[in-house]
Amino acid sequence: MSVMATTSDVILEGVDLKKHFGSGGLLSSPTVVRAVDGVSLDVRRGETFAIVGESGCGKSTLGRLLLRLIEPTAGDVRYEGRSILKLSKSELRKLRRELQIIFQDPYASLNPRMNVGDIIAEPIWLHNLARGSEKRDRVADLMRTVGLLPTHADRYPHEFSGGQRQRIGIARALAGDPKLIVGDEPVSALDVSIQAQIINLLEDLKDRFGLTLVIVAHDLAVIRHMSDRVAVMYLGEIMELSETDALFDNPLHPYTQALLAAIPIPSPAGRQPKALLQGDVPSPAAPPSGCRFHTRCPHARAVCKEQHPALEAAPDGRRVACHFWREIQGAGAGSISAPPPSAALAKRLALYQTWRERQDKPVATSP
Repeated sequence: MSVMATTSDVILEGVDLKKHFGSGGLLSSPTVVRAVDGVSLDVRRGETFAIVGESGCGKSTLGRLLLRLIEPTAGDVRYEGRSILKLSKSELRKLRRELQIIFQDPYASLNPRMNVGDIIAEPIWLHNLARGSEKRDRVADLMRTVGLLPTHADRYPHEFSGGQRQRIGIARALAGDPKLIVGDEPVSALDVSIQAQIINLLEDLKDRFGLTLVIVAHDLAVIRHMSDRVAVMYLGEIMELSETDALFDNPLHPYTQALLAAIPIPSPAGRQPKALLQGDVPSPAAPPSGCRFHTRCPHARAVCKEQHPALEAAPDGRRVACHFWREIQGAGAGSISAPPPSAALAKRLALYQTWRERQDKPVATSP
């Protein structure tokens, strides 16, 4: 049974956040893309909070809204109980020291004209934390902390590998002694072996410096390894918000069930028919009425098309936006069966089976 967070436990809070992007010219009607549409969540001090979902669901936009890197269309963001949307430019600059971000692409997030030492030292200089030799010593300590050699401070970003560049980005995020770091898919652009190193590094830094992490990702294996709570997003809305273990052991929302069913299983003996969602993800410029997932949900009924489900609290403390979650709970990720093959595919499979049977028959030999 999860425990409800008190006000003092919450370090960052999003309240009914919306971000709509508009486009359209003189000869075309305006189009509004609802990237984030009414998201409310709270991040507890010292935890790792994950935001997951398919590409285009709005999770990266939400991460930037929480840091006010982009301005919301509506809603509020509160850091330690104080709205950051009401801060002046000077106040917001001071707050940047406590709220940092690690960007997804380590090749695009570093200034190619600055050497690594200057990149890491820039937040130190900007917030007037150290000068001269003290600043150089601080940069050297940060490079050692993230597994880089201080003697490489004079090198430029193009002289480092992708994993090393991401370590540079992490060192830069740590330079101002932050309290909270948002990782915008910090390992998705890296090789699998390097991903494990960066994940372990983030966990070590979290424990060492007492950080709060918000991780935006679509890799559920990464999320299960390092997060405490998970928010599952679909088309700009949260479908389910839960403790990590509860989410993976018993997903309540059919979309969460489908995501978990898509995780590859190494052992062929343990594989089950995958949950194959029908249709494509609708456009965020024209989201479906009612529940946004109803166009692909195998449990959808008429009410799902007509009424928008609220993010309802379940008895164990998690929250789920589904009209019929009580009826489908306990079904787990395997509740959605794979659709039957098409007639053409069934014919090809039958021909292949016939061919295999012929190949397996013993060849008769003459006496």
